[in-house]
Amino acid sequence: MTRVAGRTAFITGGGSGVALGQAKVFAAAGCKVAIADIRQDHLDEAMEYFDATDFEVMPVKLDITDRAAYAAAADAVEARLGPVELLFNTAGVSIFGPLQNATYDDWDWQLDVNLKGVINGIQTFVPRIIARGNGGHIVNTASMSAFVALKGTGIYCTSKMAIRGLTECLALDLEEHGIGVSMLCPGAVNTNIHEAVLTRPAHQQNTGYYGADPEMFAHLKRVISVGMEPETLANYVLAGVEADQLYILPYPEFRGTLEDIHARVMGALANPEDDPEYEARAAHGVPGGKKVEG
Repeated sequence: MTRVAGRTAFITGGGSGVALGQAKVFAAAGCKVAIADIRQDHLDEAMEYFDATDFEVMPVKLDITDRAAYAAAADAVEARLGPVELLFNTAGVSIFGPLQNATYDDWDWQLDVNLKGVINGIQTFVPRIIARGNGGHIVNTASMSAFVALKGTGIYCTSKMAIRGLTECLALDLEEHGIGVSMLCPGAVNTNIHEAVLTRPAHQQNTGYYGADPEMFAHLKRVISVGMEPETLANYVLAGVEADQLYILPYPEFRGTLEDIHARVMGALANPEDDPEYEARAAHGVPGGKKVEG
């Protein structure tokens, strides 16, 4: 079990959406919380809520792709709220369309935020958490796209499948240090993620997709407006962190899809009896798991 009360949490993207839901739920659970966001207006709106509570919450304007700024933000938060032992790599962006229409800027923008932003959080905080020896927990927000490929989601899906591999390996590496690791995979959530293109930096504006298009925003919002509410999702995260769950998957509507995907994978996997070299590899402990008997 991971104890959360009394600890300091650092939540990226914390000014809105999924991350703001996490901030509200973990603050109510007794955490001191730093909400980091690239948009000052979102931080201001979030603090209007927190200022009316007794929760200890610190807003931090941060571009998570800026490593020097990230380190400075970590120093400022720990000076005020104490050592960060709960890290939520939640901030993310999305833009959709066929891969063949993508520009390098489309790739760079999403990978910089969705993948490198998570890496920056880990590189900034994990050495500090290890050095203190008090344990802690890391939550990386991926998506059901970490498992499920959909047409038109290629760049986003690439970034989220990378988060899955990163998270699974990180959990193995940090187990000996008593640091829990979870991967949150949301499906639809009723947020403003459709506005992510508004934070796209000036040097990455060349796109094969869409910009700040009100019609596209309205369409995307209709798609996700029936999704789970952020605080509902965050309560699943709280339960998952406290139980040290590696996978936090609160969307039963994906059960059939995942069963089909994994059945196809297992159906494509070679059988030991069909591979004359299998026994030799298994006997020498070649990576791949336990020897299959029978």
